[in-house]
Parts: sequence; structure tokens; C-alpha cells
Amino acid sequence: MKIHRIDCYRVRLPLRIPFETSYGRLAEKAFDLLLVTDELGNQGIGELVPFEQPDYIEETIDTARIILQKHLIPLLDNVDIQHPKEVALLFNEVKGNHMAKSSLETAIWDLYAKRNGKSLKEYFTDTRTQIPVGVSVGIQTDLTKLLDQITKYVALGYQRIKLKIRPGYDLKPIDAIRNKFPDILLMVDANSAYTISDSSHLKQLDAYDLAMIEQPFAANDFLDHAQLQKELKTDICLDENIRTLKDCELAFSLGSCRSINLKIPRVGGLTEAMKIVEFCKEKELLVWLGGMFESGVGRALNLQFASQKIFTFPGDISASDRYYYEDIITEPFEIRKGEINVPDGLGIGVLLAQETLLKYGTYNSLFVK
Repeated sequence: MKIHRIDCYRVRLPLRIPFETSYGRLAEKAFDLLLVTDELGNQGIGELVPFEQPDYIEETIDTARIILQKHLIPLLDNVDIQHPKEVALLFNEVKGNHMAKSSLETAIWDLYAKRNGKSLKEYFTDTRTQIPVGVSVGIQTDLTKLLDQITKYVALGYQRIKLKIRPGYDLKPIDAIRNKFPDILLMVDANSAYTISDSSHLKQLDAYDLAMIEQPFAANDFLDHAQLQKELKTDICLDENIRTLKDCELAFSLGSCRSINLKIPRVGGLTEAMKIVEFCKEKELLVWLGGMFESGVGRALNLQFASQKIFTFPGDISASDRYYYEDIITEPFEIRKGEINVPDGLGIGVLLAQETLLKYGTYNSLFVK
């Protein structure tokens, strides 16, 4: 197949509840939808998900747009693509910029599946039709409101709670949650807010029977994470550290973690994500799927990928209304008895809601053959 056209919608969706982490406060999510069309008129959709500030990782949505327009899209011009895995090889000459790469690579996977009359999940092994899901809870200094929020999520059936923490906001809210919900599957995420000097403090978290502590240190701290993991009973999970399979191999070799939060955009797309899953399976390293406040497009991709039975730990794939008043797909995702159905249409299995898309987004043409 050859790429004949690439169009884009730049979208901003307001969040139902502002979401606060150690990085800052998010009130709306900016993202782009890339529509990639082949010579036969088939169209794949990918989501560009970096944040507007370079606080989670180095990429921002503005820098990703530049990389797409000036460096990645030109690499697809007049190329006959036999399989989406070739796209990752094409993009190798551009260093880093994994989220920019992922937006195009995943769109081409969607296009490839539609062109072949298949659901995307047919390219994965041992899949399910529904998957258990968890929910991520931002920093909420009013503990009464925090517990009320979690009570609502538990009532909806979410099977795991992840609490964002930072120095000065950790032991007290964790203790409150554990007292109210002694049996709930609970984990915390620090988003790199601590350093090795906080190790003694972090060891106090062992008392709360946490499933894991996600990303306590900075994204380049493989050695410090390894040192902390030796001192903790609780598993460490790495997120921001993991950009490639090589990062997983390094983390495993050093003993930096016992769990991987895999985010498809952060590793450049499905091709690298599949390699990481195979490595984790081989090494018996727990892997689960994280999220980037995706719209229904990115959420559909995540559900398709997380349908693989290796994903036993409930990931960050909440229902559409967890974050947004309106989604930009015709059938937003709903949670039922703690699970969400994996879409079974062609490709990622969703259709764009044009009226909603135009309400929150603006159209641009990026490439026409």
C-alpha cells in the first residue's frame, strides 16, 4: 500500500475533573488525530498524545508536530508499505520522538487491518473480548473528597486504584484509602517526584500492601531504582524510563523494577510494544498497559492491545466518561462490572463522531500526493 493523503484534526477536550500530579495540573487535553489514507481510499486513524509541557517526557505536542511534518511524513512519500512493521524501520533515522512516530505508525496499523478486512486484535495472540480496567486518581488534598471520589470509582466496578503521590502527599492519603478500603488493589505513582535521598521515607510504603510503586525516581535513574528495589518489599514499576526494548533489558538486568507500565505512544508504536511484551513474557516480568488521557481513538487502540491475556493487571484504560464530558467517537466506552468491551469492528473498531470532532477540533491537511 502507498500513502496518498494525511489529514489532521487538532482537538482540545475539557476534563470533567482537573487532574493533578507531581508535574502539575491538567484541565484539558490537547491531542491531534491523524487520518492516513491509502491509494484505494482506506483510512487509518492515529492519535498524537504528548502533553503541551515537556514535563512527563521531553516531547511536547508542538515539537511532535514539527517532527511529523518535517521529518516523518516525508519518509512515507512514494514508499510501498507491505506491512506496518516496516514503518518502524523507516523511522529509525529519526532519533527519539517516539510519540510522533507512534501517531503515524499506529494509524498505518489501523489502515492495514481495515485494508485486509480485519480487526486489529486479530494480529495479536490469545485475546479476550472484555478486559478488567483500573482508574488513576490525581492529587486531591481534601481527603474527604478523595475518598468520596474513590468510593464512586469502586461502586462503578474499577478493579484497581492508582493514586498519584508526591513529597508531602503520600503516607496520609494512602493510609486513609487503605483504612477505608482494606482489600482494594491499590498502587501509587510518583511521576519521578522523589530522589534516592527519600529511600528511607519510601520504605514506609511497604506497610500498606501496595501492588506497586510506579516511577519514584527520574527517568534516567536505572541504578537508583535498582538500589531502592533491593531495599523495598513492594514492587517498583517503571514508566518514564521505558522508551524501547533496550530499556526493558537494562532495567531487568540491573533489577531496577519488577513491573513495566507499557504505553504504546511512549515506545514509538505497536511494533516496539509487541517486542516489549514478548520480552516481559520470556522474563516473567509483569507488564500492564498505561494511558495518556487518550480520546476514544487512542483508548480503542489500547483496548485492542490489552486484550492479550498476558495483561493480567488492570491497566489505565478507564471508561470515556472518566475524563471527558464528550468523546470524539460514535460509541464511547463504558465500564460494566469492572470491565470494558474490546471493540470488534475493522481496525481499531471505532468511528469518529464528526459533529463532536468539529465542536472541539480544527482540520488541517498535512500531506497530499
